[in-house]
Amino acid sequence: MIVPILLTFVIAFMDISGLPSVALFEISFKDVDAFVIPLMLNFLLIGTMVAIVFKIFLINFSFGLKKDGLKAGLKRYAWAGGLAGVLSFVAFFIGLYPFDYEPTIWKIIFEGIIYYVGVSIIEELYVRGLFLNILEIFFGNRQNKTQLAIVISSVVFGLGHIPGMVGMGIFVIVFKVISTIGMGLYFGMIYKKTKNLWVPIVMHAFIDICALPYCFTTYKGYPNISLSIMVCIYVLLGGYSMYAISPKIVED
Repeated sequence: MIVPILLTFVIAFMDISGLPSVALFEISFKDVDAFVIPLMLNFLLIGTMVAIVFKIFLINFSFGLKKDGLKAGLKRYAWAGGLAGVLSFVAFFIGLYPFDYEPTIWKIIFEGIIYYVGVSIIEELYVRGLFLNILEIFFGNRQNKTQLAIVISSVVFGLGHIPGMVGMGIFVIVFKVISTIGMGLYFGMIYKKTKNLWVPIVMHAFIDICALPYCFTTYKGYPNISLSIMVCIYVLLGGYSMYAISPKIVED
């Protein structure tokens, strides 16, 4: 387990810091923010590194990156995340309106969609695919090991977003972390329920893409009204997820 643990820390560092790509490249294209394309290159670097490490060390670690169960998993659990994503879009729309910027189609495609697809794949790979599973193995034969692993990985997932909010104020940080923990509980629940990592990847991407209103504004940060709505949404989503993964429900 030493190699997967070390790999998890390395991927987390690269994901949070953006290194090494953001230090080596600054790519400007149309009106797409200069950091977006380098971060996408970093995602490709992370994926390549994972493939090489697993091949070299002959690690037999099941992420659940398979086709089987994807359609059924989405059919059963996507409604909750889908509703949360749509409500998030509404919250951002309310907080950011009136919009003061007209983006090119390239900004919408790269910054509003493709970038977030990359984020969802990489974050689910190491937060749920690696970290959550490592925790579950660590807890051994404990009856509630899955619940503990989901909660701990979700809290770490939430705290991991703090570096990107430095300077935004304590209100923003606390509300954003709580919301992200709620998301993490949902992603962890649907992953362990379906045993298919593509399910949380798809829902993670959908929820992130619902931040699309940011492509139409020059405002940087999180409006208080948007945060207030979102914290309610994701506390409810997290509560639903903990109920769905509770030992009684799991046994049923």
